[in-house]
Amino acid sequence: MEVKPILVAVSASLLAGCVSPEQIASYSGPQPGFEAVSSGTSSRSGNKETVWIQNADQAKAVSDRVRAMVHKKTISADTAVQVALLNNRGLQASYAELGISASDTWQETMLQNPVVSVGLLGLAHPEIGGLRTIEGTIAANLLSLTTQKRRVGIADTRFRQAQASAIGDTLSLAAETRRAWIDAVAAFETVSYLNQAQVAADAASQLAQKLGETGAMPKAGQAREHAFYAELTGQKAEARLAAALAKERLTRLMGLWGQDAQYFVPDSLPALPKAPRGNPSIEADALRNRIDLQVARLELEAVAKSYRLTEATRYVTDLELIAGVEAERELETEYELDGGNLEEKKSPKTIVTPQIELEFAIPIFDSGKARQRKAEYAYMQAANKLAEKAVNIRSEARSAYTAYKSSHEIARHYRDAVLPLRRSVEEEGLLTYNGMITNTFDLLADTRARVDTQLLAVNARKNFWLAEADLAAATYGGGMDGGSESAAPMKTAAAGGGGH
Repeated sequence: MEVKPILVAVSASLLAGCVSPEQIASYSGPQPGFEAVSSGTSSRSGNKETVWIQNADQAKAVSDRVRAMVHKKTISADTAVQVALLNNRGLQASYAELGISASDTWQETMLQNPVVSVGLLGLAHPEIGGLRTIEGTIAANLLSLTTQKRRVGIADTRFRQAQASAIGDTLSLAAETRRAWIDAVAAFETVSYLNQAQVAADAASQLAQKLGETGAMPKAGQAREHAFYAELTGQKAEARLAAALAKERLTRLMGLWGQDAQYFVPDSLPALPKAPRGNPSIEADALRNRIDLQVARLELEAVAKSYRLTEATRYVTDLELIAGVEAERELETEYELDGGNLEEKKSPKTIVTPQIELEFAIPIFDSGKARQRKAEYAYMQAANKLAEKAVNIRSEARSAYTAYKSSHEIARHYRDAVLPLRRSVEEEGLLTYNGMITNTFDLLADTRARVDTQLLAVNARKNFWLAEADLAAATYGGGMDGGSESAAPMKTAAAGGGGH
């Protein structure tokens, strides 16, 4: 009858030796692991704040804060990123995945519940009455107890991997939001320059019509100017659509709807910095800071721990200790002398027998070689993926920095060389027009050419800011935009108008 207390005491001591209360508390808190996610995100995103919303009060507070930041206001790129980190529901789902991983790790810190078995035999026995035999056993999985520390180690590594993945998801959202803001602002700036081009095209079209009415301009020249104006009108409509869609994409990333979606973006992109940032150690910085490389390292660590566990349990896959008692009631026969006669008397008697069993599987058919081989291949796979990731990160960092420096040179070339020349051409054309040396159509053609160059300059400036966002992603993680190379810049229709 003393077996059961002994088994419980042994199980408790094993549990106390495996997992500390502090360790359990780190998995069972209201926001398990989020402090590391918040600090890791802040250090990589320019001190941006993120929150894990878990109740209605928190959701209301975040909603009020977001509305104060964006409602009927012109927002910067940093504001857009901050709003997305606070308000994007997909990011909240990623944080919930972190909670699921913490719960799984918490579960591993607990002992498996013992299996209790009770057997009742001989119900309503005709001679004894009641039950004849009562059997009670309690079974504990010894293999689970002895491997718990290793299983908790594996689960903790997976939990830290989930933390790193949550940081990566946060950085991905921040980078995508910044790119969406750049696209939206560049699209509206393009519309602005197309409006200027349309003014010149409208003037040329009206002048061609008047000259045609006087017979001073042939019909082919008139049609050329009218076609240019019509084409430019279609291009401006496409540019307006692109700007509206770009802003809508930014709205989605920020998680805005209803009145909160009533916000504005600037009319033009920020000016170029005087010089690009120098960073000769870009590869080392990327290897040190990239969060996806940290995820790959943790994957290798988890697989290595799983391999050691598989190796330790190669032969014995199930080991149970079963303890209990059996209480059996039997009829005991006694003989007594009564008045010289020998009488037989039967009385029930209970016999209690303790039981201890050890149950395990004999590895006759499955020696565990297949499981061990699979674990070896999984480790080799994780190791090679980590090596590949390190090589790719070096290349991505070099590519991002090259694109960053080159796009700055290209944008600066348009700003400092091409645009001043176009302005000079237009100004000289105006002087010769005032001197009645050139005609009106030549002057309008110069204006259209200058607008074309401005559109090219806008596209070059947009590529620079996108390259800067990609450089941050290549250094800290968050994914590089595979389509950062912008499509061919929008140009107005052919600048050569008709004239005489």
